[in-house]
Amino acid sequence: MVNKKINISNKKICKCNNNHINCLTPKEWMKHQVALWEFSYEKRDIRDRDIHPAVFPIALPTKCIQLFTHKGELVLDPFCGVGTTLLAAKDLERNAVGFDLNEKYIKFTKNRLSQQKLQKNNTQQIAICDDSNNISKHLEKESVSLCVTSPPYANMLNRPRLNKSLRGKSRINKHYKTIQQYSDDPRDLGTMEPKKFAKEMSKIYKEILPLLKPKAHCVINITDLWQDNQRTPLHMYIIDELEKVGYKLRNIIIWDRRNLVNGAGIFGWPSNFITLGTTFEYILDFWKPADKK
Repeated sequence: MVNKKINISNKKICKCNNNHINCLTPKEWMKHQVALWEFSYEKRDIRDRDIHPAVFPIALPTKCIQLFTHKGELVLDPFCGVGTTLLAAKDLERNAVGFDLNEKYIKFTKNRLSQQKLQKNNTQQIAICDDSNNISKHLEKESVSLCVTSPPYANMLNRPRLNKSLRGKSRINKHYKTIQQYSDDPRDLGTMEPKKFAKEMSKIYKEILPLLKPKAHCVINITDLWQDNQRTPLHMYIIDELEKVGYKLRNIIIWDRRNLVNGAGIFGWPSNFITLGTTFEYILDFWKPADKK
């Protein structure tokens, strides 16, 4: 069966100069240049792990969309979960398409988008239940101005949650020692070992590359893993794999999460120093070189 291409606009509707990469003023641009980013959750953010075990705040894709697109252009989220990126795109008058394997998440996303106030623009935000390997069947070549996502972090969630970032009795909440995996689908990146995860990411992003406009940015929020007293540099695996298939790394940004970590416990003391991984994540910014087809 051949998938019909989605009928969605990717043309900018602002009056910015064509050589500008966004609609920001110089003063607004300056605020984004520091490579340490900090975000806070707002009321619309989904923080209930019974709905989704791992979400990012709306402020993260909002910042990326503001930096790398114009109004009316097309944003892609290959692993859209509960639709946070699509919500940010709607706020900012960008068209957007999100994909997820989990039909429950897609239904939640559609409902979430329908509850937002109607805006005076003609942009669309579409959530599709499909394997991310099939994205190229849905979108036209060189139609996407930004790809931004927070993918399932390998098999990070496929073990009992010990809440080590919480202090004392606060660890013993309803999620303590539970496994909150995304799904049992073998295609789900969240079921894979780290190096297999990175390889599968490269396959998906190789197919996405022709969909990007020349010099379009591709942003991936990722964290390293700590398991069995060993650190796995997942962000390095992703950089290596994406550069192999044609992306170029432009920026590495640290998401400073200290304002979101409350009452953290002490672990490793006194003999095993371990940095508290919940206090930061990586935001990897790639782009498609102008000469890539």
